[in-house]
Amino acid sequence: MERPGPSEVAGSDASGPDPQLAVTMGFTGFGKKARTFDLEAMFEQTRRTAVERSRKTLEAREKEEEMNREKELRRQNEDTEPTSSGSHVVRDCSKSSSSDTSSNGSEESSDSSDDELIGPPLPPQMAEESVKHMEENISRLPPPLYEEEEDDDDDGDSEDDENPVQKIPDSHEITLKHGTKTVSALGLDPSGARLVTGGYDYDVKFWDFAGMDASFKAFRSLQPCECHQIKSLQYSNTGDMILVVSGSSQAKVIDRDGFEVMECIKGDQYIVDMANTKGHTAMLHTGSWHPKIKGEFMTCSNDATVRTWEVENPKKQKSVFKPRTMQGKKVIPTTCTYSRDGNLIAAACQNGSIQIWDRNLTVHPKFHYKQAHDPGTDTSCVTFSYDGNVLASRGGDDTLKLWDIRQFNKPLFSASGLPTMFPMTDCCFSPDDKLIVTGTSVQRGCGSGKLVFFERRTFQRVYEIDITDASVVRCLWHPKLNQIMVGTGNGLAKVYYDPNKSQRGAKLCVVKTQRKAKQAETLTQDYIITPHALPMFREPRQRSTRKQLEKDRLDPLKSHKPEPPVAGPGRGGRVGTHGGTLSSYIVKNIALDKTDDSNPREAILRHAKAAEDNPYWVSPAYSKTQPKTMFAQVESDDEETKNEPEWKKRKI
Repeated sequence: MERPGPSEVAGSDASGPDPQLAVTMGFTGFGKKARTFDLEAMFEQTRRTAVERSRKTLEAREKEEEMNREKELRRQNEDTEPTSSGSHVVRDCSKSSSSDTSSNGSEESSDSSDDELIGPPLPPQMAEESVKHMEENISRLPPPLYEEEEDDDDDGDSEDDENPVQKIPDSHEITLKHGTKTVSALGLDPSGARLVTGGYDYDVKFWDFAGMDASFKAFRSLQPCECHQIKSLQYSNTGDMILVVSGSSQAKVIDRDGFEVMECIKGDQYIVDMANTKGHTAMLHTGSWHPKIKGEFMTCSNDATVRTWEVENPKKQKSVFKPRTMQGKKVIPTTCTYSRDGNLIAAACQNGSIQIWDRNLTVHPKFHYKQAHDPGTDTSCVTFSYDGNVLASRGGDDTLKLWDIRQFNKPLFSASGLPTMFPMTDCCFSPDDKLIVTGTSVQRGCGSGKLVFFERRTFQRVYEIDITDASVVRCLWHPKLNQIMVGTGNGLAKVYYDPNKSQRGAKLCVVKTQRKAKQAETLTQDYIITPHALPMFREPRQRSTRKQLEKDRLDPLKSHKPEPPVAGPGRGGRVGTHGGTLSSYIVKNIALDKTDDSNPREAILRHAKAAEDNPYWVSPAYSKTQPKTMFAQVESDDEETKNEPEWKKRKI
């Protein structure tokens, strides 16, 4: 193809672009006059625009930081309401930023609305440099401010954060009746599906929230430690095992259904050094699972030791920690716990001290504060916060104290006036670590026990809940359910929840109506499944309740049918009314009641004349030796003299 000359190009300009030529060249507008532009001027304009925009956003960010500082100052002054000026500043800034963006957008749209640039494309190297320069300028820009609606939402969230009392789920409650004695132990599995309670009545009861109805009845009750009071119950971190600590010296581990998994061995009480025994030798106080390692748990006892165990090795403890006073004497630990990461072991002792060990170093404690609480009072609970930096202790001296383990030389805060009368009154942190909860004890008939909430940052008493007319012993705030479980001194376990703030748990069972017991269920026996029994011992599976009920009605033992009188000869060991046996004859003839109410003397004298006329039994036997009558009754003196015997008439 021959290239056109200048005259042809000029002719094409005069007559207009040739459409066929445009198709051949591959782009439109061929033949128009090319527009000249300056790349350096464009780069300079882009740089100025980016600098201006970044300057405005930086100013807006500085204003926002000033507002945050003002909010912090207001928080320190306990003023939770944001000022109107700050909100106006945010809104003005947001509006100015939106107006800037709109103006910039209009400028860009005006630039884009110019005539389409026509001409040869930029060199590839220059084009890449320009694009890279623009990307660098844009990447240096800070993110824009939030819109006005998002600012309003953040303000609302900050208000909720500033007031943690509003997050307490106490609008609704349910009551689970454990028994008549103190509920001294509570345990909730990690998923929040099952609750286990233990008390002074030696019973451990299982509650399934998904399986319960409005009657709130436990589905299983057992006594794993026989006649020992239950002191502590805790689910493992996997939820398949429960640690049971009672008043005995041997802790037990049971599974979710209540069957025993292992029992710790008892030590030798005649050995002086408790580190040389294989187990505890005195009453236990409490226990705790390791938060990270499966199958490891810890117990403390009156033998002045804290021992760690493994489920796979119940014949000997894993390690022994021996609390000591500052003089090196033995001291009894009353409670113990793991830190959240499981690296530390904390124990409170009867002399008022709190001692913390490294889990791998059993000799000397890492932290030791000797007068955390009054000596001689049993510290009932120590627990770590969720961030692992703060330790809360509930003392028997009616106090609640907060400690920072990074500076374990004095308590951060202390609250008094919290009476306690139980050696297992505990405390716990809220799921967001902003509140601390504990219970109070009361004498019987002297008021009601309370659940008291303290703010962690200021340790002010911000909220109270009246539980019942008895002491509050146990409290548990589950982080996944956001529900509070409470154990009381009158045998009740209460669950507090909020339909909007809580998840599952008690919300599952309150919506179910109470089922009525069927009559067939009360009369028929439960079918026991024995999968490993022989076929000859298997019971037939009942197919219909009505048919089984009819069979039970015909059975005299199951229906308690009275026995009818025996007709004919006796059978089954019972004597009939008549028959040919000797016993029936005796009953019929001799053993009958033949009572005679007549005078016995008259009955005897009735036969006197016949016996005198015809002697048969006695008189013939004495006929030869029987003397004659020597004395006789006479009616007159003549008859007396007449009938006198011969020896009397004779005169000597």
